[in-house]
Amino acid sequence: MLYLQSIVIVRPGTTEDEYGNEQDDWGTGATRSPVSGVNVQPSGGSTEDTDDKQLTVTGWRLYTPRGMDLDLLETDRVEAEGTTMQVVGKVARWPAPGGGVHHVEADLREVA
Repeated sequence: MLYLQSIVIVRPGTTEDEYGNEQDDWGTGATRSPVSGVNVQPSGGSTEDTDDKQLTVTGWRLYTPRGMDLDLLETDRVEAEGTTMQVVGKVARWPAPGGGVHHVEADLREVA
């Protein structure tokens, strides 16, 4: 009964800035893919000092049930629990005995 949550995977499009440089487009150019049957849990947080101000980073962990792969890349964002989070590091796809994916895990952190 742990896999009752729904998320939206947000993959950025690309756009050019005023200097002609390519940059991520998280607005209308992004693709949004709803996914249900996953689990997202808090995984702790940290406090960081940047430019003389303190920033609190909240961590989350995404899990899929056994046998469920997920089209999630390290460059994506995830919307869940009323917040937007970015994928931190590589997405872990645990192998199943005999081939395929046993389950997927990903570290997430809130996007300020």
